[in-house]
Amino acid sequence: MKKLVSEMIGTMVLVLMGCGSAVFSGDAAGAVGTGTGTLGVALAFGLSVVAMAYTIGKISGCHLNPAITVGAWVAKRVSGKEAIGYMLFQIIGAIIGSSLIYLMVSTGGHQGPTATGANGWSGDITMCQAFIAELVFTFIFVLVVLGTTSKGAFEKHAGLAIGLTLTLIHLVCIPITGTSVNPARSIGPAIFEGGEALCQLWLFVVAPIAGAIIAALVWKAIDTNK
Repeated sequence: MKKLVSEMIGTMVLVLMGCGSAVFSGDAAGAVGTGTGTLGVALAFGLSVVAMAYTIGKISGCHLNPAITVGAWVAKRVSGKEAIGYMLFQIIGAIIGSSLIYLMVSTGGHQGPTATGANGWSGDITMCQAFIAELVFTFIFVLVVLGTTSKGAFEKHAGLAIGLTLTLIHLVCIPITGTSVNPARSIGPAIFEGGEALCQLWLFVVAPIAGAIIAALVWKAIDTNK
C-alpha cells in the first residue's frame, strides 16, 4: 500500500505541475500566466519527475506512468498484480491532480489556451502522425527508464536522466499532441476537459502502451546484464 500511495502522490504532482504549467503559464496564457511557452512546460514535466524520483523512488521506483509500469512488467521487474495496482493508483493520482487544476480554473478568470492541459491533435496534425509520435517517444522514454535503472547502470543519476529525457521529449512533441507518453497523464485532464479530448483519449492510451512494450522487448534483447 505504501508503494501504491506513493505512486498516487507522485502522479498527482506530475499532472498538477506539468499540466498546470500548460494551463497557467503556456503560450498565450493571457493575463493569468507568464507565457513561458513550450520550454517552460517541458521543464515543468521533467523537473516534476526529477523531484519525485528522489522523493519516492526508494519506495515505489517512481513509475508515475502506466506505460513505464507495463514496460517494467514485460521486462519482468514487477509482477502482474503489482503492475495493476500501480496503474490504478497512477490514474487516481492523475485525476486528483487534474481536479485541482480544474478547481482553480473554474473558480477564477482563466483565459488561457487550455483549461486542463488535455492531449489532442488538430489542424495540420493527422491521427497517424499523432499515433507515431506517441509510440516512438514513449519507446524512447521507457527505454531510457529501463536502461538507467538496470543492473550495472549509474542508478544514483537515473532520476536526473529520466527527467531530462522527458523534458527533451516534450520540447519535440508538444506541438504535435501536447505530449502524453503517459496514459494516466492523459486520462485525468481528458475527464475534466470532455468533448474531443475524451474522443481522442484512446490514442493516448494505446500508442504509449504499445511503445512501452516494444521498448521492453528491445531492452531485453540488448541488455548485457541478464
